[in-house]
This record gives sequence, structure tokens and C-alpha cells, in this order.
Amino acid sequence: AKSSAASDVYKRQARPQRRCDRAGAPKRRRTRNSMSILPIVKLPDPILRQPAEPVERVDDALLQTLDDMLETMYEAPGVGLAANQVGITRRFLVVDAGNDSDEGADEETAQRNPICLINPEIVSLGTVTRVYEEGCLSLPGVRVEVERPTEITVRYIDRDGHPRELDADGLLATVIQHEVDHLDGKLIIDYLSSLKRSMIVRRFKKLARQA
Repeated sequence: AKSSAASDVYKRQARPQRRCDRAGAPKRRRTRNSMSILPIVKLPDPILRQPAEPVERVDDALLQTLDDMLETMYEAPGVGLAANQVGITRRFLVVDAGNDSDEGADEETAQRNPICLINPEIVSLGTVTRVYEEGCLSLPGVRVEVERPTEITVRYIDRDGHPRELDADGLLATVIQHEVDHLDGKLIIDYLSSLKRSMIVRRFKKLARQA
């Protein structure tokens, strides 16, 4: 998420200029470019509270799912999506924080930088923190101010099955921390008081009953 004065982590309007490679996967709505839009899991679905299990191997089905998650994220629109947000309890996520300077850029000029992280592990946190107002595709309409380190180092497996290490700062660091929280079964409402959190949970349970 980002501060209210800047781009909302989950409110990017632009579409992708490039995508991750492909392969095969779950129930989806096909798009023109042969990728699919996946249904996004919403609160109070218990899968959002279930810690994800490590990925054992990178195969074609995983690559297709990563591409479909990117397509789903851009369509939403958002800048990050974790596997359990599309009903898969495995440790992988996709992000595209673009450029921190992209605010107001149109589809033709905004830079795209989709990143797929498999088995991500944050191994270092910076000492400087910043508060961003974060939103979440699994909690539509909810915004929470969250204080996080502005710099992180994350280890992960890339699409080719190779170990990588990424130093991230600014919006990208925030988005990765937000999505890793998801993989650990943690939501932005967990940064609120128990009273505020309970009110939001009750509201989403009521909406689920009415659906």
C-alpha cells in the first residue's frame, strides 16, 4: 500500500505491457491473450488465514498460474497478489509496483515491471519506516494505515527455478511485505485494534451471508 498522497497499492489503472511466460491451471475466465482472470478470494474465507505451504517445484502449471495471477491483478486493478488470494495455499506471489514516479502516467508511458516470487523470504528489514495507507483486493473498500520498513531484502525462486535475492525499497518494498503477510495468513486489518478489526470482519460476514 502507499500513502494517500500517492498511488494506492491496489488501485493502479494501467494494463501490463509484458507478462510472465505461460503453462496450464484452475477455473478461470479466458482473456484475449490466452491468460485467465481468476476469482479473488474475499474475507471471511478461511483460506486467507491459512499459512501457505512452500512450492516444491517450478512446473508449467505454476508458470501458467503466475501469468493468470498477473492478468487478474492488472484487471482488478492492483499491484500485488498472493496465491492464497486466488484460493491456492502455496507460497508464491506476483507484484508490479511500476515506478514510484508513475503516478498520473497513462498506459502508454507508465513503466511495467512484473515480478514473480516463489517461496519468498524476507531476510532483512531496514531501520527506517514509513506509513502507507494500504488497500487489499480481498477486503474491497477497506484502507488501513500500516507502518513498515522502507527497505527490505527478499530471497525467492524465480520462474526459471533459480534462487534470487532482491533489494527493494519504497512502494515495491511495501507491496512485497503486504503480499508476504498474506502468505503467512495475515491481513492489513491485523494492524488495527481488535475492536476495529472485529467490526470489519462482522461487516464482511454479513455481506457473505447476503451474497
